[in-house]
Amino acid sequence: MPLRIASLNSGSNGNCYFIENGTDAVFIDAGISCRETEKRMNRLGLEIKNVRALFITHEHSDHIRGVEGISKKHNIPVYITEATLKQSRLGIGKLLVRSFCPYQPVAVGSLSVIPFPKLHDAIDPHSFLVEGNGTTIGIMTDIGHVCEHVIRNFEKCDAAFLEANYDEAMLENGRYPVFLKNRIRSEKGHLSNNQSLELLLGFKPPALSHLFLAHLSKDNNSATLALDLFQKHAGDTRIEVASRYLETAVYQILKNEPSRRLDLLNQEQEAIQTTLF
Repeated sequence: MPLRIASLNSGSNGNCYFIENGTDAVFIDAGISCRETEKRMNRLGLEIKNVRALFITHEHSDHIRGVEGISKKHNIPVYITEATLKQSRLGIGKLLVRSFCPYQPVAVGSLSVIPFPKLHDAIDPHSFLVEGNGTTIGIMTDIGHVCEHVIRNFEKCDAAFLEANYDEAMLENGRYPVFLKNRIRSEKGHLSNNQSLELLLGFKPPALSHLFLAHLSKDNNSATLALDLFQKHAGDTRIEVASRYLETAVYQILKNEPSRRLDLLNQEQEAIQTTLF
């Protein structure tokens, strides 16, 4: 049985990623409101009652904005490191707080979630692999440098959400102040299109059927630019962009098989999504 995956939102205005094996599901981050999360799940035909756990990458608001509401309303446990919880000041019910440690798998029903460290300007940032039914999905955003942890885990992926935050020329020539430009391109900032492409070219997993370009900057990148760059080098890997305005479709991922898209968004929604990047 394949895993089903979708991005509910991806960008500095909110991040939330969904992975499900048919009976058990997890959210990675909850950076949009509970109401908006429910609305997008409903449009995709997904059941929030199947979500058994919510994993937090780090404390920045675009990753935790909806945590309290979603967790409380749907009684979903929140997996978060002690340092991140303290820094975030989230008011999560004590009975719903769970901790995790790097490289110690967390069983969520028949899914396994493996946290690993990354470089970002947060107190204790992590990315995740989600494994189930012999298939591995990577969620790798908000990364300043392609370190050994990122490489090691990217090489295991059958599909991945990978940050492609900015185009270097657009950032350099754009309106951001110098201190912010330096933060973004620092080793604890974000990955550029070229840095993410270098990861793909150097360490592409043999079974990588699908790559979602994620967390694109509104001001310093464009979907067309990123897609054109990656599609030239993708081979048989399908490239998509995770929008900062709408959910993606749901995709079925099965190891060593081509990714299949569930056409749960109608053509009108897709046209809207294309124009809103």
